[in-house]
Amino acid sequence: MSFFGRNIKKIRGVKGLSQKAFAELFDLKRATLGAYEEGRSEPRIETIIKIANYFSITIDSLLTSDLTVNELLRFKDELLLSDELEEKESMMSIKYVSERNIKSYSEYYDNVSFINDLPEISLPVESDKLVRAFTVVNLEMTDHDKGLYPKDIVVAEKISEEEYDNFGNGEVVIIVLEKEVVLRKIYFVADKVILKAAHKNIEEKIFERTEIKELWQTKYSFIRRLPEVGDDIENKLLFLERELLKLKNDN
Repeated sequence: MSFFGRNIKKIRGVKGLSQKAFAELFDLKRATLGAYEEGRSEPRIETIIKIANYFSITIDSLLTSDLTVNELLRFKDELLLSDELEEKESMMSIKYVSERNIKSYSEYYDNVSFINDLPEISLPVESDKLVRAFTVVNLEMTDHDKGLYPKDIVVAEKISEEEYDNFGNGEVVIIVLEKEVVLRKIYFVADKVILKAAHKNIEEKIFERTEIKELWQTKYSFIRRLPEVGDDIENKLLFLERELLKLKNDN
């Protein structure tokens, strides 16, 4: 398996994944992944199958050949120029939880096959953590025509359980519970989790910390509508300019 370590290191580079993010995808320890990449340890067959299936690579290619960048980017025969490679590497491929599958996500969030089948979107973001994109499905995080609307997309980094004690002071998060996926501001109070909406007419939700299945901190948002350009002051100034022009023309 002399090619395995080199190939997974190359996969991480092309996909923009840190060792930690890659290891979390396949329930591995970061040190274990490092040992694979350095050739100090060999993986179990289950791990090889998971990685091969996840990235649509044959097991034979993963173990017995030095994969090329073109193969990893799923190119066929065309050559990849260096400037095109830089452009591709600047885009991160992110698993996307859409309107269609968000209801199932709380049940299958830890199912490798389900995660593998999620669609992917490519965005110009960078992160050393595992990243996922979620669709906004309600108006809970809107306030006076501001905030996140349905069909907007939020991109979030996974927060480990070890980070909870230094987290939870009003950050906007995606929290996965047993029967729902919630987008709200989070507060940790002792063993409780308080989730507050931006919309004033929506009551807060309170859960036990142990009920958290996954926690994702939102980092970016992409809106699916054209935002209003300008503000009230600008609009008033334009109105005054038009009125002054009318007065000049009348005189």
